[in-house]
Amino acid sequence: MRRTRRELLAAGVAGLAGCLGAPTQTSPDCPVGGSGDARIGFVGDVMLGRNVNDRWVGENSSGVWGSTLGRLRALDGLVLNLECCVSSRGERWPNKTYYFRADPAFAVPALQAAGTSVVSLANNHVLDYREPALRDTRTHLSEAGIEHAGAGPNRDAALEPAVTDIGELTVATIALTDQAPAYAATETRPGTAYVSLRRSNPVTRALVLDALERANSHSPDLVVASLYWGPNWETSPADAQVAFAHWLVDHGVDVVHGHSAHVLQGVEVYRGRPILYDAADFVDDYIHKEGFHNKRSALFELVVTDGHLDTLRIVPIQIADEAASVADGEAATWVRETIRERSNPFGTTVEHRGDGLSIPLGTC
Repeated sequence: MRRTRRELLAAGVAGLAGCLGAPTQTSPDCPVGGSGDARIGFVGDVMLGRNVNDRWVGENSSGVWGSTLGRLRALDGLVLNLECCVSSRGERWPNKTYYFRADPAFAVPALQAAGTSVVSLANNHVLDYREPALRDTRTHLSEAGIEHAGAGPNRDAALEPAVTDIGELTVATIALTDQAPAYAATETRPGTAYVSLRRSNPVTRALVLDALERANSHSPDLVVASLYWGPNWETSPADAQVAFAHWLVDHGVDVVHGHSAHVLQGVEVYRGRPILYDAADFVDDYIHKEGFHNKRSALFELVVTDGHLDTLRIVPIQIADEAASVADGEAATWVRETIRERSNPFGTTVEHRGDGLSIPLGTC
């Protein structure tokens, strides 16, 4: 019989306690709950509105994934940040520069085609067309069988985890943001799971620990924290982000999934758990910002074997013509070298494997 995460914790399984609490002696690997296998994809911002929407509405929706589609479909599931609302209703939020909204007839089948399991809605665009569009977005995703977290009709709902089976694992995902405080949900107002993502903030600690307790009430095998955080165009995380990511792992998070900067940042392996400080953009119509290569990113594939975090595989990605594509040539070389360089300060072992990279996990 498969043992739940809570049963493992209660039994004091060697290695797991070290991952989630005080350090222990190093063990060969770090188990998660259960004994199953899964290959889970993580990507950053997916913006399906504006020119992307105009390009693919009325066409084959799966075309937005370009040459990445086969890789995405080969995974057991996909986790992403949905950088738009999915609706044909609502009035614009006042005094914003950019508004992102996707036609449900395009966006929903596109997300389904990629095998999307979970989307984060904790970002600065989900309320661009106010509460009706947020409500539509949640409804369309739920009806399509795509779990979502990070926004809702009130703060309690926004903090509720998304729980779904991916491969042989039950995955619980909380989604949080420190961006767009005007979009923050309250006890009576719809919005996002907005919190100051600093471990020194007592309000943050209380809210996040409550969200994690809710996640663990589902006896998940894997807990993910999807974070829309930090300023744009930063190529490395701030010290406060690093500290908060470590605090999350110390309190039971298995994967920290960062995004929002629009550029790749480094990967850290902390107590056997991967921290993706920023996965950059996977699909968008944004202009190329000189010197930042914001049209280049990565698909991060987490491999879980027999209930143990095994490897993080990294596939170089390039955005062109409002679609994602597997990068090759100079673009792929740039992605590999950049991830290696930006992960080096964390002491991360990054291995070249085929056209991509591989980061070994599993040491608590």
